[in-house]
Amino acid sequence: MRTWWKESVIYQIYPRSFNDSNGDGVGDIPGIIEKLDYIQNLGVDVIWLCPFYASPNDDNGYDISDYYRILEAFGTMEDFDRLLASVHSRGMKLIMDLVANHTSDEHAWFIESRSSVDNPKRDYYIWKDARDFAEPNNWESFFGGKAWQWDEQTEQYYLHLFTTKQPDLNWDNDKVRQEIYSLMKWWLDKGIDGYRMDVISLISKKGYEDSIYEEFSETVEKVFANGPKIHDYLQEMNKEVLQHYDIMTVGEGPGISLADGVKYVDSQRNELSMIFHFDHMFIDHGPNGKFDPVPYELVHFKQVFVQWDEAMKVGGWSSIFLGNHDFPRIVSRFGNDQAYHEQSAKALSMLILSLRGTSYIYQGDEIGMTNVAFDTIDDYRDVETVNAHKQAMQDGRDLLDFMDAVHWQGRDNARTPVQWDATSQGGFTTGEPWIKINPNYQSLNVASQENDEHSILQFYRQMIKVRKDHTTLVYGDFEVIDILNSKVFAYWRFNAKERYLVLINFSADRLPFKIDLQHNCKLETLIISNYSRHVTDYTLGLIHLEPWEATLIKYV
Repeated sequence: MRTWWKESVIYQIYPRSFNDSNGDGVGDIPGIIEKLDYIQNLGVDVIWLCPFYASPNDDNGYDISDYYRILEAFGTMEDFDRLLASVHSRGMKLIMDLVANHTSDEHAWFIESRSSVDNPKRDYYIWKDARDFAEPNNWESFFGGKAWQWDEQTEQYYLHLFTTKQPDLNWDNDKVRQEIYSLMKWWLDKGIDGYRMDVISLISKKGYEDSIYEEFSETVEKVFANGPKIHDYLQEMNKEVLQHYDIMTVGEGPGISLADGVKYVDSQRNELSMIFHFDHMFIDHGPNGKFDPVPYELVHFKQVFVQWDEAMKVGGWSSIFLGNHDFPRIVSRFGNDQAYHEQSAKALSMLILSLRGTSYIYQGDEIGMTNVAFDTIDDYRDVETVNAHKQAMQDGRDLLDFMDAVHWQGRDNARTPVQWDATSQGGFTTGEPWIKINPNYQSLNVASQENDEHSILQFYRQMIKVRKDHTTLVYGDFEVIDILNSKVFAYWRFNAKERYLVLINFSADRLPFKIDLQHNCKLETLIISNYSRHVTDYTLGLIHLEPWEATLIKYV
């Protein structure tokens, strides 16, 4: 069934790093308003705004102290209302983060909860007695260290799957769920168009036994995620809140696997519109996680997309993304940010915008922003990276090797300020930015690409338009060609009337590739390519793909 959110292209904004309007070094809501024409000109339909709620910022806004207030550094509620009206007046929609697995330890609920064991809000969070004078179990947190924090005042531990300042809410408490539903309605009644739900797969706990798994990723999947009441809670949320609004929802799903992924989004189950799974995003993580990177194989990468498309094609719907605020820059990770920076950035945009599902673009990727390699850990701001560095020191790890891993995998790679122009601080701020800007901003910025018809930015705009003009790229079937090819990702998008061939060379080699038309169709139009090509180059037989070539051809 056709719906607006299936056909939308979504642009993610990390407010702190997007655009600073007042020179304090922190991006803000008025700064976003200043750039709405730019966003609109990309051709996107929906803006996803990362958290801007009141927060102590232990985890950059994902530790919320008040769901009904705006962080002062980001602006005021009046600024938000103006942003929402401005987005809607341009024919776009706005979704925001719902962070409901945990709050800040400075939230009023938690302050009450920890005040005494018999406080009415004690059961809003998960408190446990010590086990043999230590933590209740052996769980580790996502950001390193134990997942339990001792509270001296009440002499119990509270659970925090993330930082110590992010205590987990107890979703088994009906009052907690009603509090969440109330705040959701409050924002929806303001007119927002949906939610991206942070780590929503973790809200139902399976119990509190020790994890028996050595690799943390296994603990996430088999212990933390997909608890026994997760679908009850999401269906209740849908019944009480979501079904009453014309909105979209996308759940972040750590630990969601092929086996259970479709349950979250099956249209017959009345839960979520889409989910983010991470099978392709953890593809280069080693046994010890992201700071233990390993090479990945394109064949495996392709198989992930094939398997998830197959799982979702009847009743479900996919989210197509390669990066966001939690991962490295896509051109540095999956492309070639050196010799073929421009070509590979364009190639990755074609992948994102030609697969079945809703396409997501993270701020700065549309100009090919790259990873950054700061000299010292002192230049990094991400709590995950800082904690991992402390652990690496304690473990006696080679810190040069660790910093190499940070340069490759750290979350701050995606959090350096957007590079608007070649002026001081890349046009992001007139002050000192909260995190250093990538030194390549003088040559890599929006202004330098704005009027260059061959730029990465213009290619993104063209690909977004192509997707909108050819809805077969949204809804059509998906069939990979030569899945065992280790360098080329080639596939058909088709329906009964037309077929589109996508060819993407994921290598720096010039490669032969055979186009074998077995479907009695004829070549019609070269829709778009990141090389200067003619449609006659793609007749039957053997062609040679240029390094990082990405080409889309229509057949009938």
